[in-house]
Amino acid sequence: MDREIVEDLRKILGKESVEDDELTIKLYSRDAAYIEGNALAVVFPKSTEEVSALLSYAYKKDLKIYPQGSTSELVGSSTPGNDGVILSLSRMDRIKEYSVVDMYAVTEPGVRLVELNETLAEVGYMFPIDPASVKSATVGGAVNSGAGGMMGLRYGTMKDAVLGLEIVLPDEKGTVLKIGGKTTKNRAGYDLVRLIVGSEGTLAVVTEATLKIVPMPENIVSVASFFPDLDDLVNAVVELKRRGVNLYIAEFLDAQTVEAAKVMRPRIQGEGNLLIISVDVAREAAERVLSVLEGIMRDNNASAVFKARSMKEAEEMGIFDMRRGFYPASIKIAAERRRDIEKRSIFFIEDISVPPSRLAECVKRIRELAEKYNVNMTLGGHIGDGNLHPNVWFEEGNEEEKRRALEFLDELMKLAVDLDGTVSSEHGIGTTKKEFLLMEMERKGMKAIEIMREIKRVFDPKGILNPGKLW
Repeated sequence: MDREIVEDLRKILGKESVEDDELTIKLYSRDAAYIEGNALAVVFPKSTEEVSALLSYAYKKDLKIYPQGSTSELVGSSTPGNDGVILSLSRMDRIKEYSVVDMYAVTEPGVRLVELNETLAEVGYMFPIDPASVKSATVGGAVNSGAGGMMGLRYGTMKDAVLGLEIVLPDEKGTVLKIGGKTTKNRAGYDLVRLIVGSEGTLAVVTEATLKIVPMPENIVSVASFFPDLDDLVNAVVELKRRGVNLYIAEFLDAQTVEAAKVMRPRIQGEGNLLIISVDVAREAAERVLSVLEGIMRDNNASAVFKARSMKEAEEMGIFDMRRGFYPASIKIAAERRRDIEKRSIFFIEDISVPPSRLAECVKRIRELAEKYNVNMTLGGHIGDGNLHPNVWFEEGNEEEKRRALEFLDELMKLAVDLDGTVSSEHGIGTTKKEFLLMEMERKGMKAIEIMREIKRVFDPKGILNPGKLW
């Protein structure tokens, strides 16, 4: 039966678009953290028409389909099961058009975000969603995960940046549907676009996205400041907001993570908690705004302040080194602390949010939980919007470490909800956070889960698209 399916797929898509060798399947069957799966084959359609033919066939055969971008996600939302086919959209990688007057770009799902921005930079524009995996993340993956990033404070996440989509439904005809459009304002019925954004490939396959683009800032000034006391760091952010500073980027690492991150030999160093602030300004205002920023940092007891008059200077100084090296530093620390060098470290890269006014309380309580359960942890995030990323890991095969890590995560999620926050901000739910989604919905109303399941049945009546995800 499996051979028959593979041969059918080759007839539909062409021999060059179907791979069923073990190594290729293994390569496409794991995410960026630790979750692995398996599949019958990997298929690489090159057009919407081919995706439509594939989904029509899958519907008739009850064949499970696992859509996939670059597998840079972290919660198991792109990993396959044993009973289906991986649908890689990597060969649908054209930037179809863009307009600076209308401020949109139309791309296929396999376009990498960094490639889109390289093209837009030539005309002074950019697409402002910048997840940590921006160099590998694709448009389709970003749509389905609802990605965010460091510029989320200013521009929001993918739900704020998608104007329209072309999607293919998993029905008998493989129906192709256009939703949304090319205008910022669009009130034609229910907002199906934002229903697809963040749906993790469970409702439809995205084959084209119309994205909102913005002018590149004339100039960006940045400061990196170290604060011995976390409350002082948070108070500095509060003062920035009270004084009406239009923040572009606001990122932080806590003191223990700053110390740990020194293994990466960052170009700027200091003691305590790290705050990075960027503001877009006219070039002639750079010195004045930097002076204001430094004053606010110093008034709130910053022990060291590094200033950059432009993004080019910030990159040369290494202003963002520690923040960008947050995850690689965690991996390096985990590797150095292994008891058995033959064992790998299993990571949970978490993604909670709380209101920014409650962030200091949240960080302190997270650290208390880490001490309570004696877990390995690094901690940083997007302080401007209250999005925190605790990285927790344990050594493969160490059941005691694993038990403590899982108990820590359970209390972490309860803490987020207790502080009026959420268990997932930009990474999604996938397979690793299903129980936490249910926990959050128990507080907010389980009817929401019932509605979500009904929506799934409407879009995907046979349940063939990315089964086993979300709940």
